[in-house]
Amino acid sequence: MAEVEATQAAQVDVSKTNSVPGEGYDKKCIFCKIVNNEMSTELLHSDDEVSCFRDIKPGAPHHYLVVPTKHVGNCKSLTKEHVPLVKQLVETGKEILQKNNITDLTDVRFGFHWPPFCSVTHLHLHVLAPASQMGFTSRLFYKLNSYWFITADQLIELLSSKGETN
Repeated sequence: MAEVEATQAAQVDVSKTNSVPGEGYDKKCIFCKIVNNEMSTELLHSDDEVSCFRDIKPGAPHHYLVVPTKHVGNCKSLTKEHVPLVKQLVETGKEILQKNNITDLTDVRFGFHWPPFCSVTHLHLHVLAPASQMGFTSRLFYKLNSYWFITADQLIELLSSKGETN
């Protein structure tokens, strides 16, 4: 979906490829290349744990992707131990929104595409705001309670219940 265009539109910045990427880097992953400054994508946030950049095909006036700086598979591959990471992705998304004067967090959508409906296997949180201004197509791509999109809260609940006996 939106991530496919990132692969097509991003350009390699040869001047920034001299450093050797560390552990947790997948050389075939477009998001690993972005967080390692191998692409001409502007990083809005970057630290040892989490990075953030704009979606190449925004579904709302503010549409950001928040990703683990080290390669982590899609949301289906996560375990209970990843809950703090998911929470950190959300918190970083909130910080980016606040830096961009989005203070009404009730009109924001935080979520993930559920495999096989994600074209990049690097875990990435979609942060869309204001959700009320999403167009028709975006409302479908990022639809709540659908087979292809799961909110961050739903993912945290799902991961937290993994391994529990009923």
